[in-house]
Amino acid sequence: MAQTTGFVEANGLTFAYIEQGCGPLVLMLHGFPDTAHTWDHLRPLIADRGYRAVSPFMRGYHPTAVPATDASQETLARDVLALISALGASEAVVIGHDWGASAAYGAAALRPDLVSKLMAVAIPHPATLMPSLRKLWGARHFASYKLPGAAKRFARNDFAALPGIYRRWSPTWNPPGPEFDAVRECFASPGSLDAAFGYYRKLSPLPSPSLRAKIPAPTVVFAGMDDPVAEPSDYRRARRMFLGDYAIEEVPGGHFMHREHPDVFAERVLSHL
Repeated sequence: MAQTTGFVEANGLTFAYIEQGCGPLVLMLHGFPDTAHTWDHLRPLIADRGYRAVSPFMRGYHPTAVPATDASQETLARDVLALISALGASEAVVIGHDWGASAAYGAAALRPDLVSKLMAVAIPHPATLMPSLRKLWGARHFASYKLPGAAKRFARNDFAALPGIYRRWSPTWNPPGPEFDAVRECFASPGSLDAAFGYYRKLSPLPSPSLRAKIPAPTVVFAGMDDPVAEPSDYRRARRMFLGDYAIEEVPGGHFMHREHPDVFAERVLSHL
């Protein structure tokens, strides 16, 4: 099924998106370091099931506009809600990975009427995470990315840091070099890499309001069986934040399980649509 690229105004910003299919909206949100192309395998499969599958480039990620200020958790959550409305839908199934998952959790809590189902990938609900030495070491970039000049250091030598990030978070995956082409292209655009690092600069150790409220939408969370940081027990502990159905899918792979094992991951997602 052919894909198209479009632009839409939402929450005061121009968002670019990739779209396939017609029907009920499935909004697919990427994380860091990534782009809307992270869903290139899954998006057409969802479209073939009779859905309108839309994957936006998140706030600041080229060709989405670069905002004037760093993105807070509340802004990211409201981006999701605004995108649903701007795309002409009254509700959506929302799938989010990494920062996209955090945004999706917030959106589902703020406006449960707009999120018919939530699927969160590789991130247990942030309000329930218990710190440990293993987690602090695995998430050390949360601190280092706040430092002055962090984005410039990441960009050195044609973004040589990219493969290292993927290896750290998905240690069983050995992706080919072209796997990072879309990310390099995005971050080569002036302002986009710094905007992506702005998510970390704005990050607070305390859960924001949208992450303190419980979520009524039926939810499926995808836990990477080879994830070196987030364990299945973290997802089980997060159950208390959900008022409705809550399912845990343990999938082979690490933090980037949806790209490491795309067919297995897609099969699990499609079973819940």
